[in-house]
Amino acid sequence: MLGLGELELKVMDVLWTSGEPMRVRDVLERLGGERAYTTVMTVLDHLHGKGWVSREMSGRAYSYRPVRSREEAGASLLREVLDSSGDAESVLLHFARSVSDRESELLRRALERDS
Repeated sequence: MLGLGELELKVMDVLWTSGEPMRVRDVLERLGGERAYTTVMTVLDHLHGKGWVSREMSGRAYSYRPVRSREEAGASLLREVLDSSGDAESVLLHFARSVSDRESELLRRALERDS
């Protein structure tokens, strides 16, 4: 996702999948211990600073949770791309040509509900 590094995205995936607040140690375990504790702590601190996660003191450690769902983050990213493109119509047309039949049907149904 735009604005997230590889490890930040992995950490966000862990938080999105969990559905509950997680401490640094919990995230580290879900990542398979492939990183150092301090690295994961730093990444979570950066994600908090960027507004991707909220944190709450739980005992002596913070518990982290995503500020928005994966779907909301994806929609926000799409909105940023459209707003910054200079030609939202062309971007949407290129996107529309790339969607699968299933995705096209989902879009049609969503548009019909909103009309």
